[in-house]
Amino acid sequence: MKKHKLLFIFLFALTSNLMFAQSPDVVRKYIDTYKNIAIAEEMRTGVPAAITLAQGIHESGAGTSDLVLASNNHFGIKCNGWNGPSVNHDDDAKGECFRKYDDPIESYKDHSDFLKNRPYYTSLFQLDPTDYKAWAYGLKKAGYATNPKYPQILIKLIEDYNLQQYTSLALNNKFADGGDVVYAKTETDNSKTSEEKIQQAVVKTYNYPSSVFKINETKVVFVKKGTSFLKVANDNDISLARLFEFNDMKPVDIADNDQLIFLQRKRKMGAEEFHLVQEGETLHDIAQTEGIRLESLLEYNLLKEDMQPAIGEKLNLKWKVSQMPKLLATR
Repeated sequence: MKKHKLLFIFLFALTSNLMFAQSPDVVRKYIDTYKNIAIAEEMRTGVPAAITLAQGIHESGAGTSDLVLASNNHFGIKCNGWNGPSVNHDDDAKGECFRKYDDPIESYKDHSDFLKNRPYYTSLFQLDPTDYKAWAYGLKKAGYATNPKYPQILIKLIEDYNLQQYTSLALNNKFADGGDVVYAKTETDNSKTSEEKIQQAVVKTYNYPSSVFKINETKVVFVKKGTSFLKVANDNDISLARLFEFNDMKPVDIADNDQLIFLQRKRKMGAEEFHLVQEGETLHDIAQTEGIRLESLLEYNLLKEDMQPAIGEKLNLKWKVSQMPKLLATR
């Protein structure tokens, strides 16, 4: 009986070490680095971002494991059916073959495709993507992992680090504006760090309706470059002065680019908690995209209108922060 008790304590300690080997700061840095990719992959394939991040944290030791350092393989996917580069690593058996990637983005995409394209994971995609517990247990049932505590490990990571917010963000991005995901190549600029390349690798494009629609419960229309603002005002029975006021704009005759034009005063708070800054976005662009007043966006984030937040920074849309986000470095 005593031997059995000691064995149980050993196994529990081993499982706990797998869950808590990395400090919260290391885990949060991992999340900040890869959250954009997880969001984009949910939008592309339907694999919940919270599940992807929890698996990545656990399987890769939050990016510190020997396997991930040697191969950029964040999910422990083995070589079965793989014709690409590989590395050998001790796992269930000694010297097993694991897939190797040139870039972490390739690992994230392969993980999504691995789940999406194999019949034994089909049932997962019938689940509510916000039901992370069902997804966690479903992965174990489908044979993704041999650890009997695998579902509990994922669930704890999701709850401890509020990973559900990234699943929700992906769902809202996908269904609110019909956005598509485009991956930019990351290897062209060697002056950037790996983290900077990853943050810039996911670009969102928008496919807006041709008629009046709503963003953040506010009426808006998407106009093409060269559109007369007077015509937009007349067509929607509002004064030209009010149109410019609603859109935080100085008076001009025509649109100098394709853009969103609000037909009502924007709200003081966004529909989401935050916005992840993308390459090329100005603060005015973000205010328009989120349907929030520019003055509110500036106030919440301790910014001035001429400032430019760094790519991948999180701008709050509902409350005031205690620290200004990082700004884009000027050359």
